[in-house]
Amino acid sequence: MSGNFRVRRPASPPSGAAGSAASLTSARFPHPRQDHLDADARREAASKGYLPGKSKSNFPPGGLNLTSGEVKLLIGIVLVAAAVRLYRISRPNSVVFDEVHFGKFASRYIKTQYFVDVHPPLAKLLITLAAFLFGYDGHFDFKDIGNPGTILLDSPLIFFTSLSIFSWVGFCNEDKHKPFTESWWTWLILSGLSLGAVVSCKWVGLFTIATVGLSTIYQLWILITDIRVPPTLFLRHFMARAICLIAIPLIFYMTMFQIHFMILGSSGEGDGFMSSEFQHTLGGRGMHDTFADVAVGSQVTIRHVNTQGGYLHSHPSVYPGGSKQQQITLYPHRDANNDWRVVNTTHVDPPSNFNAPNGLRYLVPGMRIKLNHINTDKMLHSHDIRPPVSEVEFQNEVSGYGAPGFQGDANDEWIVEIDELASRDSRDREAVKRIRTLRTKFRLRHALTGCYLFSHKVKLPEWAFEQQEVTCNKNAVRANSLWFVETSMHPDLPDDAPKVNYRLPGFFAKFLELQQVMWTTNAGLTDRHLFDSRPESWPRLRRGINFWVKDHRQIYLIGNATVWMLSTLAVAAYITFRGLLILREKRGYKDFNNSTVVKYDNLCGFLFMGWALHYGPFFIMGRQLFLHHYLPALYFAILLFCGVFDFLTSKLRPKIRLQIAAVLCILVIWNFSKFSPLAYGTPWTKKSCEAAQWGKHWDFSCKDFLDDYSQYNAVGAPPTPTDGAIRVIQTTMSDPFRGQVVVEDKAAANQKDLKVDEGESTSVYIPKAEPGRDIFAEAPVKDIRSQDMPQPPKAPAAVVVEMKQISSVIPEPVVQKEYAAKDEKSKDEKPNVEKAETEQVQIQTAPASSVPVEDNEGVDPVIPPAAPADEPQKAEVKEHGPLGEADAAAEKVALELYPEEAD
Repeated sequence: MSGNFRVRRPASPPSGAAGSAASLTSARFPHPRQDHLDADARREAASKGYLPGKSKSNFPPGGLNLTSGEVKLLIGIVLVAAAVRLYRISRPNSVVFDEVHFGKFASRYIKTQYFVDVHPPLAKLLITLAAFLFGYDGHFDFKDIGNPGTILLDSPLIFFTSLSIFSWVGFCNEDKHKPFTESWWTWLILSGLSLGAVVSCKWVGLFTIATVGLSTIYQLWILITDIRVPPTLFLRHFMARAICLIAIPLIFYMTMFQIHFMILGSSGEGDGFMSSEFQHTLGGRGMHDTFADVAVGSQVTIRHVNTQGGYLHSHPSVYPGGSKQQQITLYPHRDANNDWRVVNTTHVDPPSNFNAPNGLRYLVPGMRIKLNHINTDKMLHSHDIRPPVSEVEFQNEVSGYGAPGFQGDANDEWIVEIDELASRDSRDREAVKRIRTLRTKFRLRHALTGCYLFSHKVKLPEWAFEQQEVTCNKNAVRANSLWFVETSMHPDLPDDAPKVNYRLPGFFAKFLELQQVMWTTNAGLTDRHLFDSRPESWPRLRRGINFWVKDHRQIYLIGNATVWMLSTLAVAAYITFRGLLILREKRGYKDFNNSTVVKYDNLCGFLFMGWALHYGPFFIMGRQLFLHHYLPALYFAILLFCGVFDFLTSKLRPKIRLQIAAVLCILVIWNFSKFSPLAYGTPWTKKSCEAAQWGKHWDFSCKDFLDDYSQYNAVGAPPTPTDGAIRVIQTTMSDPFRGQVVVEDKAAANQKDLKVDEGESTSVYIPKAEPGRDIFAEAPVKDIRSQDMPQPPKAPAAVVVEMKQISSVIPEPVVQKEYAAKDEKSKDEKPNVEKAETEQVQIQTAPASSVPVEDNEGVDPVIPPAAPADEPQKAEVKEHGPLGEADAAAEKVALELYPEEAD
């Protein structure tokens, strides 16, 4: 056996080890040559002690994995970025684009007034914190449009996106070195907190979570397919990632909403978006206990179930078209015009066991009732006339009809139908048998037409104060035709009668409800905008967003074309390279056995996945989109370019790589410098602007700039209107969350040679604020209080007029012709509602003895007070001759309604 024994050669040391260092050194080159190693290989070798003269502290094995030189470079980049960001941040000294929204949100945080936004609260809380620390009191209205360098959510979003990826890369480096160490846990927990922060700024952060999540799944897949990893070790890895990457982000996200609820404890403009139970958790919205029973004669307030629970509401204003009767709307706030009285119209009482001993008659299914509006004394009424907005055959108008002393007609009658499924309540089993306050959900069916009282998220025009439309729908969706009684009062109910109140929701119920409201509101932002764009145009930088124009200066959001194009080319290069690798593998090539190819494929593949996840989902979104939605994806594309550049230049000498990188940096700086007037709003000339319009769709207006820089010294007035500008008109009733804003230049207005037409303010030429963030687009106007009911004038008792009852449509009054004339003139002009509301409509039957009786609708029969019994009535005989305009119209309608009386 000894003769056959062969002595083995000692194992060769690893590449780069001390034993092999001699082959890399010589008398001429005493130090080890490292040119053949890339930076990652040198770090790994140094961390294991394979490179002489390099300590392990200079090349840490995981975590940051940065050398001292790279740290200095990083500090330099941060300082340059801060200088670019803070330069001229106070100019111009006004507000821009979405600042009109987010600035107001900060004000409401400071005032603790509740509001609703489509984005989570973290970024707005950070803005509020900065404002609070510097003494802001929340009283700036943010009406004027100005600089984009301050109050926007995109900067915090990009910061937390980059922090998440930075933390995750640090964790991956630690995981390769040694898992479950203190540093390993630190990076993993920091990754989870960063993911929670990015999703708490915007829901776009979910794409970042998806990016890290897919990378985590890949890591776990590698572990579970490795037969050397025992199941217990795999379980530890799985549980650690589940806790830190799922539980911690979720807890962080919910904590931000808890802070949001704690600060916004008072009632505000966002109340109308939330359920009734939610609203009553806010200060100033609490409700006293109310009677549980609803009976004939009860004074009630009725709320809609589905559309954020607005109140059934009426006010003295009339519809400008249709029947021209009193408006019925849905109003989101408490008001005296929400009060109705239940009137019974059933001739034969149905069998019921709910008639109390004191004679109260409770509302049960099948009962016919009328609803009398207490302030205006009108009945809830419907007829076969189309509504003012939803003009379709299956929709009927709902109006207020009647007058004091007038009993109305059958079109005022409604039949009660209880929805048993929605009314099931373990706390009140009687809710499915009769109407119970807060517990019973019911429908009101019109007795004559069979349609159901209905409301949906459709706003009426300004003549109805932009409140929500109420109709009578023959094909009513169940959810939009359900109502409930919120308050009930009856003079015959004793004080100790059963009472009810809202059950206040806890944190989780409020949290889930707000998520649903944010989702539905965000999905509803589908209106077009002048500067919106679709995802397919973003990588090409097809167009930007015009933020601000004033004093012959502009702020226009446009990306750095050099950075943009290089990042887009990097995406295309990786797709092409990866496709070639797949084809070569199919043909038998072993490219994936090359460690360099595998390393760069893993790096670029992760970054490409991040780009695709932050870019692709926007293609399936139907909402309004802008160029700034591409910024998170652009971040990954820039990192991908760095990876592609490193791979393509990996075979070049370090000095050549550095020179190429320097040339690219110079191009980026030159590009930024060339377009800096559009970033800072500094003077620019028309010639320079036209030379910078590289893309034919770059629609910043060069006509607004001056011909020479010296002309800017005398600029003090707004720019003269040009063809390339966007005119902004000031309106009398502007929605604070929608509409175009006028920025006035007081200095220019004081100039003697500046002539401003009367009724038109000095304006600049800017686009309106982005309505994509206007969450109140479908909400009623909150700042306009419902109109009070004017007191009717008292008519002299001695004056008597001839009466003839007409129980349907009354002829068009003279004052309503103003609306018709305006509608024919222009659809864009709004009728003067205030004028129509104050004028009193009179239907004269005797020219010499007409009585001014209040009739705000112009359609209800005029019922004068009866003469005393002891005084003989003096009926005046109408003279023969041609009828007046109002009399002729009344006569025509009377003949149509009562043809048997034509003789």
